[in-house]
Amino acid sequence: MLFYLISILVLLADQAAKWMVRLNMQLGETIPFWNPYVQFTYYENSGAAFSSFQGFGKYFSIVAAVFVVAIFYYRRKGVLRGPLLEAASGFLVGGAIGNAIDRVIFHQVTDFLVFGEDGGIMNLADLAINAGGILIVIHLIIDQVKSSTAKRRRVKGSGTGQA
Repeated sequence: MLFYLISILVLLADQAAKWMVRLNMQLGETIPFWNPYVQFTYYENSGAAFSSFQGFGKYFSIVAAVFVVAIFYYRRKGVLRGPLLEAASGFLVGGAIGNAIDRVIFHQVTDFLVFGEDGGIMNLADLAINAGGILIVIHLIIDQVKSSTAKRRRVKGSGTGQA
């Protein structure tokens, strides 16, 4: 349930924010929000992250569709279980679908969030994808710590009581 809730919330928030930007800002316009940390700048990106591969954005919608199908496949197989992976996959799927919708409808992605003076420009879907990636890394670290702790307990336990 957490997966679906996060996916839908991310998708709705992302599309609503992009709609508000397209409706209320001129392309290239900048609105200071929390200078110098955050500002809104309306930009249309027909490529990928960091404005790479300009003009090839439509292909990334195919990649997003394959990615979302893969997430659903691994969820069905039971590989993505637990609250951390549920949340992570929800953020990833919501973000991927949010940007894919832009690519299919507008042939580009609406970006508007600039962090710092030299920061890149992104949108809520990009933030969600980053959050999902961070949660996966946190899950992997926790899993590794648990595995190492269990292994030490087994090794320590097997060495006692033997002559």
